[in-house]
Amino acid sequence: MLSIRFWSWAIAGLLFVTSWSVVPVQTQLPTIDLNQVYPNLLNQNSENQVVAKCVRLDGYCLLELAVPKSDLSKRIETIQNKLNKISQTYIKNQDAQLVIEIQKQPVKVELKEPEKTAPQTTENQSTVEEAVEAVEEAIEEAIEEVEERRSPNIYVSIDQEKINLLTVTDQDALLQGVDIDTRADSIREKLQEGLNQARYEREVEFLVRQGLMAVGICLAVLVSSLLIYRWLGQLEQSKARLTSPNSASSETISTQLNQRKLWNLREVQYRLYQLALMGLLGGGSLFVLGLFPYTRNIQVMIFEGLQIPLQVGLVSLIIYVLIRLSYALINRFTSALAQNYYLLNPEAVTRLQLRVTTISGVTKGIVTVSLIAIGILVALSVTGINIGPLLAGAGIIGLAVSLASQNLIKDAINGFFIILEDQYAIGDIIVVGDVGGLVEKMNLRITQLRDSRGRLITIPNSEIKVVANLSSNWSRVDVSIPISYETDADQVMALIDHVAQQMSKDEKWQEQILAQPQILGVDEFGDRGVFLRVWIKTRPLQQWNVEREFRRRIKVAFDEAAITIPAHIDFRGEFKYDLFEKAGEAEGAREEKPTG
Repeated sequence: MLSIRFWSWAIAGLLFVTSWSVVPVQTQLPTIDLNQVYPNLLNQNSENQVVAKCVRLDGYCLLELAVPKSDLSKRIETIQNKLNKISQTYIKNQDAQLVIEIQKQPVKVELKEPEKTAPQTTENQSTVEEAVEAVEEAIEEAIEEVEERRSPNIYVSIDQEKINLLTVTDQDALLQGVDIDTRADSIREKLQEGLNQARYEREVEFLVRQGLMAVGICLAVLVSSLLIYRWLGQLEQSKARLTSPNSASSETISTQLNQRKLWNLREVQYRLYQLALMGLLGGGSLFVLGLFPYTRNIQVMIFEGLQIPLQVGLVSLIIYVLIRLSYALINRFTSALAQNYYLLNPEAVTRLQLRVTTISGVTKGIVTVSLIAIGILVALSVTGINIGPLLAGAGIIGLAVSLASQNLIKDAINGFFIILEDQYAIGDIIVVGDVGGLVEKMNLRITQLRDSRGRLITIPNSEIKVVANLSSNWSRVDVSIPISYETDADQVMALIDHVAQQMSKDEKWQEQILAQPQILGVDEFGDRGVFLRVWIKTRPLQQWNVEREFRRRIKVAFDEAAITIPAHIDFRGEFKYDLFEKAGEAEGAREEKPTG
């Protein structure tokens, strides 16, 4: 912890020192306004909407102009080409004089005098009306011409070459909230400063200074990246310790839930450090590109090209962090529910562990799906898509899908009641119909089992009508032991009881056996002999291990007592044929034997 704090302060100090080296240059460079890189729409609903877009010089947004969208591309492209030509000419000719002027065209409006007409009579009334309409049209055209000619024109002169760069419009002035003359003066000042700055940035002194700054930034980024990479390694080791199998199998349910909570927090830190590393490398590269006039346009193109991916990536990151934090909160909540586990008996503790694991997993799945759906809607919204009609359409589509997907609804409802009633949980061994196995995964829709052959069986929850849980709270060993009819059953039962009692007191097995073994007695008369039945109550999922060990001990005890376990006799194939053949030969021999 101390080393992390030390290196954090070291990085902060390094960046602070680097920032001091940037200050002298920033006083000479215009600040890049990212809001101007992506100008806002002034009117998004009109067909002739007015939009704002930048005219750039060496990557900087030098002028922001506003025109109707239908005329935007033509006007901006024309002004941009003229400005590029002016900039190249001015930079190449170091002795050239730059003059920027604002001019307005003189307004001369000539109105044709209407022809003299005769006194108004009924015959020439229509001619008079036509003359009046002609005068009105001429006045309107004159007013439009006056409005057009009064707009200031920006002229840029380099030596003897004079170029009409642009005409300032009322919309350009409205964009800044000033009158048209003030806007024209502002544009002239920006052009003067921008062109002088473009020439200054090509000087050797400036390029050397920027190169040294780029080297310093690269070193700072390299050192910071190495430190972050080291912290990533430490977090990865911490996550590995929290997920090690040795620490997962022997710990209590509360401890396991706390470990999962810590793992989720470490995962959030790990991803944030990864993001910081990528941001540091990407941001440092973009900053270095912005230091030089020759590469600054690349920086702008990257910003413009990555606008939507960056927005979507930021939303994805926020959703991912929220999912991981919700996992930590769920683990904390379930851990609080299991705090009083020491008041429960061992069977209840085991059951609580399985149930908490199941509820935690299902809750995490619901939260994950919900947050991902919200993230998709937010991502669509930030990219400029109107999600109002989409939500309305989604409601209608959802209704149609719900009617067509009734089985999914049945699955979800049945899955909810399975979890609520604790019919089974993850880690139980169940039998559903003709299939059975270990419950590996379950949610509101399906239950997945792994059978003894390793097959993964998926069952929709709506198909689970009757389920047999072989590991709920406790399990039982049910053993039938055959003995021959000639063997003393009482002596064998006493021997079996002795073996069972010894096994229940064995340190290795006494934790797995929950109660005294029960010798039920003679259970059946069969073709192999008499069957004696034994019950042994065990912990969940331990009945097979206990049964195998109990059968082994019974076999050893029977061998020592010379008790034979009768085999099943089945007469088949050649064995039957040979037996009948020998019987026939014996019968024939008796017939051939002479009588006395």
